This record gives sequence, C-alpha cells and structure tokens, in this order.
Amino acid sequence: MPVASEFVPLSASLALWQAYDPAVKSDLYATAVEMPAGLFLIDPIPLQPSAAKELIASRQVAGILVTNSNHSRAAADFAGRFKAPIFAAPGVAIEFEGARSVADTHEISPGVSAIALPGAAPGEVAFHFADEGGTMVVGDALINFEPYGFTLLQAKYCGDQKEMRRSLRRLLDFSFQRLLFAHGTPILTAARERLETLLR
Repeated sequence: MPVASEFVPLSASLALWQAYDPAVKSDLYATAVEMPAGLFLIDPIPLQPSAAKELIASRQVAGILVTNSNHSRAAADFAGRFKAPIFAAPGVAIEFEGARSVADTHEISPGVSAIALPGAAPGEVAFHFADEGGTMVVGDALINFEPYGFTLLQAKYCGDQKEMRRSLRRLLDFSFQRLLFAHGTPILTAARERLETLLR
C-alpha cells in the first residue's frame, strides 16, 4: 500500500490525500470531512505520521468510513490509532473487528448518511455529509481521471452496471455541491448537476 506524503486542504472542513498504487495502476484518494461530531475519514490510505498529525490536529476522529470491499486500505490502522469506529456495509464490516454495519439511508451521525449502491463493487456505499451545501463521497461507482474523465465505473468491474446506474440516481435525492472519489479529482462546484447530466 503506497504512503501519501502530504494532504491537500480543500476548505476548512474538507481535505484529501492521494498516492499512486502500481498494483492497481491508479491513484488512490482518501477524504477527510469535519462535521459537528468530529472528523470522518473515508477510505483512508497510509499518510506519513507528520502529515497525519497535522491533518487530525486536536480534532476527534468520529469514524472511519469504508465505501466497498476493495477499500479496506489503512482503515484498521487509522481506527486503532485514533480509537474511532469503522462504518461499512454489512458484508464489509465483518472484515474489521468491532466495525459497525450501516444500513441503506442510515444516518450514522447527525448530518452523515450512508447510501447503498448495489450493482457496483461488493458492499458499495456512498456517504453524504449535509453541512456547507453538501458533500458526497463515493468509492468505485464513479471515477474522475484521465483518459476517462467523470464517468461510471466500467462494466467489467461492476456487479451489474445497469443496476449501478439506477442506484446512482438515488444520490440525486440529496443536496450536494461537492463530489469526491476514491479514484479521481474531486468536483467542488455544481457536483449534483454534473451527476444528473451524466445519468441522463
């Protein structure tokens, strides 16, 4: 697993860090979102200790969120280090000691909801954060990197791409300005509109 050397603040409450993984021939992205309950880390990859210390600072880590069965990454390490619970779909949560299963549309903390996305990778879940106009974080169902751009996960990697496409329409029930990915450059403005256009 590659180790990121630094994180990039996107706003006072949002940050990401990334590193290239030759095993999957792709950049791996991890996200941190601050909410009233504390800091949520989504699909975290290893981060150099000095950078991790700066990222967390004096904030409480409220949860480690795992978007699918392929994204265990450094979740257990972060959970142990910061004494934070792991949240994931039932079939994924069993991979981690003491992890909490999330149900579809379950609010795991005030303003933080899980949305199941069947048809994508096993156990695929998106996470919505309601504050500051809304932020949506997805795992593999959507990507945003060259040469593909912003698009759906390729059919060969999906359980059922048609079902996944239907599932993704459910994200439009939520309000969000920003969309972040496990693989790809974040969309920081008008993200819901971009997704609605993609799914037409």
